[in-house]
Amino acid sequence: MTGIATARNDRGSTSANAVEVHGIVKHFGDTKALDGVDLTVEEGTVLALLGPNGAGKTTLVRVLSTLIKPDAGTAFVGGYDVLRQPKQLRRTIGLTGQYASVDELLSGYENLYLIGRLLDLSRRDAKARAAELLERFSLTEAAKRIAKTYSGGMRRRLDLAASMIGSPRVLYLDEPTTGLDPRTRNEVWDEVQRMVADGTTVLLTTQYMEEAEQLADELTVIDRGKVIANGGVAELKAKVGGRILQVRAADPAELPRMAGCLREIGIAGATVSADTGLLAVPITGDEQLTAVIGALGTRGFAIAGIDTKVPSLDEVFLAITGKPAADPVPAPSLAKEPVA
Repeated sequence: MTGIATARNDRGSTSANAVEVHGIVKHFGDTKALDGVDLTVEEGTVLALLGPNGAGKTTLVRVLSTLIKPDAGTAFVGGYDVLRQPKQLRRTIGLTGQYASVDELLSGYENLYLIGRLLDLSRRDAKARAAELLERFSLTEAAKRIAKTYSGGMRRRLDLAASMIGSPRVLYLDEPTTGLDPRTRNEVWDEVQRMVADGTTVLLTTQYMEEAEQLADELTVIDRGKVIANGGVAELKAKVGGRILQVRAADPAELPRMAGCLREIGIAGATVSADTGLLAVPITGDEQLTAVIGALGTRGFAIAGIDTKVPSLDEVFLAITGKPAADPVPAPSLAKEPVA
């Protein structure tokens, strides 16, 4: 068979996939940061890698960027083996980390020109590429200013531009909009969508569900170093129930007992919000809705109101991981934890 989905190049990677990861394991001392991770990213698409802090997202990006070596498993990016062909692989990728990594003592133009030269572009080509990307990221007017005078949003755009100097086939965006205001975040989203339209494949890590829903073709949820769910947005919503039943308790203090009651009768996934006084239960149909209300009524719980709605991606994430999607983001520090 020679179809594109099954054709393989001489490096062993499926040609229809820009990224292939099989059984990747990584330890930091006694901590297993990655525990047999498998995922694929099709060419010209965006895969959002979701997970709480400490799930292993950044560790996986570092493995796929050849910054650290896995302890077990295989990975191919752009057809190149992460372990056997790191030099060739690095020429196919771009990386934007959680915090802007530009040299603040150089101008915007100097940052981009320097990276172009490091990537073996000629002086002429490096100048042209720097000017092109400054224009593309609306930084031309600030091109000669040193980067430390840039706003946070400008530095983030410069960082994205730097990751594009080599026209990468695969771009890693590791929480690229953390700390940005909504307007700048939208500008970054627009640019990512333009990159993908031009054929770039993107692996995006994020804790913002709105970002994942806006940009991603596929989602992979990782927790404690393991992939625990994957699929499209609609597919993941269907996995946790087509609707969310919201039960308002007359006495919010009863919410934990109500959730426990449902677990006892085999209805999983109920979550409690003490702030809103609601019990949220994923349901797949009217029969399950009736069963939930009947069980709570039989146990004597007083219900102040009920409602149903389509689950948000935040609610899907909470149902899958048991944790909120976004934890408070710590300020940058020189010493970073190995797992993120």
